[in-house]
Amino acid sequence: MNAKKKKKKSFNKKLRKLNIVTHRDLGYFFSALIIIYCISGLALNHVDDWNPDFIITRSTIQIDQDFPIANPKPSDILKLGEQVGEATYKVFDKPTQNQVKVYYKDASLHVNGSTREGLYERIERRPVFYHANVLHRNSLKGWKWVSDLFAFLLIVISITGLFVLKGKKGLKGRGKWFVGAGLMVPVLAWLIFQWVQ
Repeated sequence: MNAKKKKKKSFNKKLRKLNIVTHRDLGYFFSALIIIYCISGLALNHVDDWNPDFIITRSTIQIDQDFPIANPKPSDILKLGEQVGEATYKVFDKPTQNQVKVYYKDASLHVNGSTREGLYERIERRPVFYHANVLHRNSLKGWKWVSDLFAFLLIVISITGLFVLKGKKGLKGRGKWFVGAGLMVPVLAWLIFQWVQ
């Protein structure tokens, strides 16, 4: 083997090693973020079926007949709070003459004077999903730059992954069929979308 071929083989070996190391280390580094984005993606895909950010609990209470719906005082509002387990309130208002709405921290109570019922609603952040969705939607200031870098490096991870294996199990062998099959999924989805429109 002449020196030129030897040099080329050595360069290809180094390039292959760099490819594997890049794919492996970026995969390790971004594994947590990939899982977070996947969890959030699943949650946001089903936004019509559930609220991926908040848990909303509702309960109904009966309002005493002597509650002054037309002109309640702060002491009357505190008594209402006792019925729903709220010791303090932020503010209350009267949307209509026959209604009172009380706002608590992460909750509200809507009192209807006609039915003498109160609808209590409490909103809590859904554990894990809320924070994952904040990242996924780029709701944090400056996070879009991290997200852009993440997207770019996911492309790098995908491309380097194509060249990890060689031979029959690599891209030149069965790998090309899997890449082609994977490519057909978005192409078919796009064609169906065009046809349905």
